[in-house]
Amino acid sequence: MNIWIELFIIYCASLTLTTMMMPFFIMYFTQKKLGQVTREEGPTWHEVKTGTPTMGGVAFVIASIISFGVMALYKGYLNFSTGSLIFVLVAFGIIGFLDDYLKLIRQHNTGLTSKQKFLCQIIFSIIYVLFYLLSGKSILLFASFGGVFSLICYFLFSIIWITGFSNAVNLTDGLDGLVAGTASIALASYSVIAYQQQQYDILAFCTALLGGLLGFFIFNKKPAKIFMGDVGALALGAVFAVLSMLLHVEFSLLFIGIIFVLETASVMLQVASFKLLGKRIFKMTPIHHHFEMLGWSEWRVVLTFWFIGLLGSLVYFIIV
Repeated sequence: MNIWIELFIIYCASLTLTTMMMPFFIMYFTQKKLGQVTREEGPTWHEVKTGTPTMGGVAFVIASIISFGVMALYKGYLNFSTGSLIFVLVAFGIIGFLDDYLKLIRQHNTGLTSKQKFLCQIIFSIIYVLFYLLSGKSILLFASFGGVFSLICYFLFSIIWITGFSNAVNLTDGLDGLVAGTASIALASYSVIAYQQQQYDILAFCTALLGGLLGFFIFNKKPAKIFMGDVGALALGAVFAVLSMLLHVEFSLLFIGIIFVLETASVMLQVASFKLLGKRIFKMTPIHHHFEMLGWSEWRVVLTFWFIGLLGSLVYFIIV
């Protein structure tokens, strides 16, 4: 079967499954009156979002795994690389699921504590890295160091990279369609890289996840009928980090994931400035809220951030 036909089938299957499942998710959460609880410190105009169903990430995670899995069994795409991607997608999705579920049950914007969430992220990151090293895969990023030191560097870097970007995407998920759009651009970019490297197994995985994510976007665009939740955001961030490592283009994520980097940097700068100088740099963080406080409409912020994400990807492909 032609690779393009395979990708088209995977994409359409994931897109269709997601769009079929989403109305049932929305109906269930609406009937049970289990909806998003907005942050008390967030913008006051976001209070209208309270009660909107969440945990929509469950649908596109399931749809993408099923779509990819069926084709993978047919084409023999199940291997360490794709198994790793499925592992982090599910593992970090579970962390997000627990966090979202506790928020819904408690009807308050507190799920897992930050320490609990961080510990789970570290544990799953360590599991991935250990299996990667035991598989005999190359560690090109630190190969020049040689010996045990190179393994230690790669081990620490991987844990920081996966955990960091998992949280970065989660921080970005604050406006209707923001992560769905920026993550779709990032997935498309890594699909191109996988195609250039002729890693068609990873390309197929990216295509399945992209189809599911765009199916989710239909229901998540403003005004959102359902939110992604931590179950989707944490999983996507971990997948992006692992994609960059499996394709040996780790620092591409600083360009392709520029929005996630800026969102995280804004929070870090805000906290540091307030603790050290007693002053705030931004009106509110993550930075998408800063632009809302300046009077930008939600759509204007989202479209601008999509454009910056696309520009970051284009810059990467130009300079490499």
